[in-house]
Amino acid sequence: MDHKLVRYPLPDCSIHFEESQKEGKEKRGKWKPVIGLEIHAQIKTDSKLFSRSGTSFSTPVNCQVSFFDAALPGTLPVLNRSCVEAGVRTALALKSNINKVSKFDRKHYFYADLPQGYQITQQRMPLAVGGKVDYAIVDESTQKEIGQGTARITQIQLEQDSGKSLHDEEEKRSLIDLNRAGIGLMEIVTEPDFSNGLEAHSFVSELRLILRSLGTCSGKMKEGALRVDANISVHQEGEPLGTRTEVKNIGNIKAIKAAVDYEIQRQIAILEEGGTIENETRSYDGLTGTTLPMRDKELKMDYRFMPEPNLPPVRLYDSETISKVADPSSVIDIDKFRSSIPPLPKQVKENLQKEYKISLFQANMLFGIVGLYDLFHDILEQPNKSLYRVLNFLLHDLHGAYKTRNISFEDGPMTLEHAAELIDMIEEKVTNHALAKKILVEYIDGNERISPRIIAEKKNLTMINDIEILTEACKKSMDKNPAMVKTYSKGKVGAIKALIGDAMEFTDNRASRIVITEIMESLLPQVEKKKRKEKKLKD
Repeated sequence: MDHKLVRYPLPDCSIHFEESQKEGKEKRGKWKPVIGLEIHAQIKTDSKLFSRSGTSFSTPVNCQVSFFDAALPGTLPVLNRSCVEAGVRTALALKSNINKVSKFDRKHYFYADLPQGYQITQQRMPLAVGGKVDYAIVDESTQKEIGQGTARITQIQLEQDSGKSLHDEEEKRSLIDLNRAGIGLMEIVTEPDFSNGLEAHSFVSELRLILRSLGTCSGKMKEGALRVDANISVHQEGEPLGTRTEVKNIGNIKAIKAAVDYEIQRQIAILEEGGTIENETRSYDGLTGTTLPMRDKELKMDYRFMPEPNLPPVRLYDSETISKVADPSSVIDIDKFRSSIPPLPKQVKENLQKEYKISLFQANMLFGIVGLYDLFHDILEQPNKSLYRVLNFLLHDLHGAYKTRNISFEDGPMTLEHAAELIDMIEEKVTNHALAKKILVEYIDGNERISPRIIAEKKNLTMINDIEILTEACKKSMDKNPAMVKTYSKGKVGAIKALIGDAMEFTDNRASRIVITEIMESLLPQVEKKKRKEKKLKD
């Protein structure tokens, strides 16, 4: 279908949402944005929703495709029990009402990467309905909590993913990779409870943490394991809801805020000029920071939903009904999973702040980065570990080194034993912070995962504690900077910083700055005393 031309120019991306809101109020009254989200969370299982094909991310194209995934005639779906269990665990964590009986439907639409010509989903009788998520609204610039929000859940449904189209611009052709086709998804639909991009971003961040803590979704948006569709409209207070647009497949956590706020600004700008909003599907371009038209929705698309004839209803049980089952192990007991739900992220972060007296920013990092919390907890369990040292090393040094190399804590080479050893080396003054960062680089980039102590010895990255050597370095600094020595002797004590800096360089930063400072302070009065004596003899 041909795309319609954009009738109105896009607004300047530099316009802030608050400014647009203020201008709208002056002209026609206050604009009220309304946002609802659809989150597609890939279920963390070893096989697909209806076949035994694998679900690994970085495998060669079309090597995880069964006959059913390729829609060969005569193949039938077999429901993956693990996917249903993951849906039940997620629904319980989100306080949803689980339906004892849910059914699958066929949603018909035609894309090249949907080989069956329909998607198997749960539209009319989903796995669960209702529920809510409480989340903190966090200012990104200050990392401080500025409010609390609650998002209501409409429904949670199981469905299969489509394949992926690969576009070859040079050859002017499109190829299809069906590795992703048939992977199990949980579609989590919210009520339109958000009014700006920050709220939507904060909610998805909290939801991703919940899914990770449950182990039902990896939350890795770079791998497409979590994708967000945002339905956005604006209207005047007291008037009916406006025409909505859908921004599809937002695949970056930071892009959620930017995409939603831009689309709000775009709609307000069009309405302020007297135009109308097209009911369309749009995409978000992270390079330009704008949303772009994909296709018209044509009022309501007819997906021709029909019951899936090859799958029976999904029946779930609880403590009251499972006693009537001949073999309880063959069915899913909701109450069994209810008792196994772990503490959710909101409570864990609050406990971290109380127990360790840390900031919300630090708690968010510890629990928000996969693998970091476990490493933090395991290191602190070892004897004689300073909370300050551990936090500084993990949140700044190790996290920074991994981030620049695009390495996750899950896949990172640093073991618990070696991380604890490097922290001990700083505490014992075997090395200092600057040297520890160099040791860390050698450790991560090296081929061998040898002890940090061995790396320090091999690369001369241990501290110099010999007072004679350090005193000589201080004297060299003073000889190099006679003007600074004179400035210091006149009472400008700040000049000592330059002298200390040069002395540290003479030791290749292998000295303790505290020790160098003490030596330098002891030497400078002696220099002044010697000068006064020489002057007296001369006179």
